[in-house]
Amino acid sequence: MKNLLCLFNIQKFSIHDGHGIRTTVFFKGCPLRCKWCSNPESQAMGIQTDREEALAGKMYTIEEVVRICMADKDFYIESGGGVTLSGGEVLAQPRQAIELLTALKNEQIHSAIETSGYGNPDAFKEIASLTDYLIYDLKHYDNEKHKQGTGVENNLIIQNLKYAHSIGKEILIRIAVIPGYNDSPEDAVGFASLIKSIGSIPVQLLPFHQFGQKKYEKLGLSYEYENYKSLEENSIAAFSQLMLECDITD
Repeated sequence: MKNLLCLFNIQKFSIHDGHGIRTTVFFKGCPLRCKWCSNPESQAMGIQTDREEALAGKMYTIEEVVRICMADKDFYIESGGGVTLSGGEVLAQPRQAIELLTALKNEQIHSAIETSGYGNPDAFKEIASLTDYLIYDLKHYDNEKHKQGTGVENNLIIQNLKYAHSIGKEILIRIAVIPGYNDSPEDAVGFASLIKSIGSIPVQLLPFHQFGQKKYEKLGLSYEYENYKSLEENSIAAFSQLMLECDITD
């Protein structure tokens, strides 16, 4: 039986998930439980029904996804874009990710993955070898605080990041700046120290937002960040400046 992917969205003409114009394929299922997650429908594996009887998730064959992505090949070529696998967590469906990345490589399509890096090291190595660009989401540099905020430790995440850097992969680290969790001056220095210990890797800071709040209501889930305000770009300027002073580039 062919491997089926469980996805919760396929978004065309994405411009924020890698170089150029891209199609972003959102995998369903994630081992992390970030308390601020903006896509709570992505966490559970399998198809869900929310309170409005709408479905979250759909099964696809590899061939179906490739066909959808290839419809925009001309845009990828013109813009230097391609296909990005995101989530949820790509590493939660490793065999499917490997099959899809292999198929895209056979079509000479630039591929990227957005990942937390939390997954089996052997699977990560195979996926990284097939991927042109890694967008690596770091939640916290401190192991205990990482577990408090996401439900998992960060040892495996750091291990996989070190491996990707060691084989020369193009990497962008993304840090969502979360109020009360990782937004202090000490946190900026802590992140910078971790990243510098691995190598020279560019960083993109993302201010906390409330785009996903209504999704929790629809799914009947509690949301711990309900009463926190979204952050603006200027509200993380000091955090950004501290990282720049630590020789971290954006």
